[in-house]
Amino acid sequence: MLTATAPGGPLLAASADPVAVVEAIDKIRARLADRRGSFHDPEFLLDLAERLAGEPVLAGDPAVRAFVEDCRDYGSEARLTRTKAFINLATGNTIFSLFDASYFRSLSLEYLRYRLLPADPALTLRYPSPTKPVVIEEATRGFDSRVVVALFPENHIDGIQTPEDSVFYFIDKFVERHFRLTRPLIREVMSPDSFPLLREAGERDAERASSWWVRLHEYHHRQGDMPIPEYLAAKSYKPLAGLEELRTDVSSMLACLNDARLPREDALLTYEYILAERLLRYAIEGIPRPNYDAVASQLLFNYLSEAGGLEFADGKLCVTPRMPEALTVFLGEIERIEAEIHREPVEQVRARLLDLTNRYTEFDEQYQDYRHIPFFAEVKQRLGV
Repeated sequence: MLTATAPGGPLLAASADPVAVVEAIDKIRARLADRRGSFHDPEFLLDLAERLAGEPVLAGDPAVRAFVEDCRDYGSEARLTRTKAFINLATGNTIFSLFDASYFRSLSLEYLRYRLLPADPALTLRYPSPTKPVVIEEATRGFDSRVVVALFPENHIDGIQTPEDSVFYFIDKFVERHFRLTRPLIREVMSPDSFPLLREAGERDAERASSWWVRLHEYHHRQGDMPIPEYLAAKSYKPLAGLEELRTDVSSMLACLNDARLPREDALLTYEYILAERLLRYAIEGIPRPNYDAVASQLLFNYLSEAGGLEFADGKLCVTPRMPEALTVFLGEIERIEAEIHREPVEQVRARLLDLTNRYTEFDEQYQDYRHIPFFAEVKQRLGV
């Protein structure tokens, strides 16, 4: 018997066959395709709750029950309190909710069962966060999209994130795109002596490095003078969102290089993995129109090239011995600006962060967007990825 306790009392029920649950929810979600504008309407949610409660295969599922109860109270609270409490408890490793995220448009009414990946004790002790690196076992169709590689608390219809809310990363998708995109890019554009550990890594190694990455990433979002989610609104503009992603990933890379309390081999593999993903894959995926990750890749590429962390030799990119120093100096520039938040208005600090971003990127005034790097556009075309 599955038992979970959430606000409003215990949820006592055994889950039905997950395949049958997914099939039933997929049928309901298909009818919601043209109803996204109603997702926040209490009357719509009441109707949805009754429809879910009336499905025999769904009525006994505790994840569905938590959501149904929230829908019935949404008119007074506009919060998915029970739903998120159930998810955070990780009872049954199940997620069920209604989602409305501008960058994950495939998501609506979704159900997912996952397998939580093991965590290195030294890593979780040194860098705690509510991160859950998982592998998808059963899921509704919204999760089929390659774009949906993570799930954040604010993606639910209530749009709320609290410090205790779980953040999910779908590591099977990280591994798939690494071998589909990043590994061919390494072979094509990098010198043979760059990324030596990563070149030899298999799928299990990539899975482990991905898990390390997302744990470090979420930990560092919550550190510094302008942490997330406290300064999420200040950093929501595309180039500043990209800079925040760089801040966390460069912090993570330096932790892997400098923290002697972490297992050395795994730490060095994770350093190479983060650098390759951030430097190469995001740059390719952001063509022809760069998203915030692609803007961040452009910024990192240009900064590291100028600082000597990257060099071209014999038509190939090389990671030089100066890379750790270049990353350290870069992070220091961001941190010095963000430290001014204790003395200056947020808008003034945002302007300084934007100046840093624009110094190493190219903004197209005509199209009011950032240009991609021609080098990566040519590589993308040549590889056909």
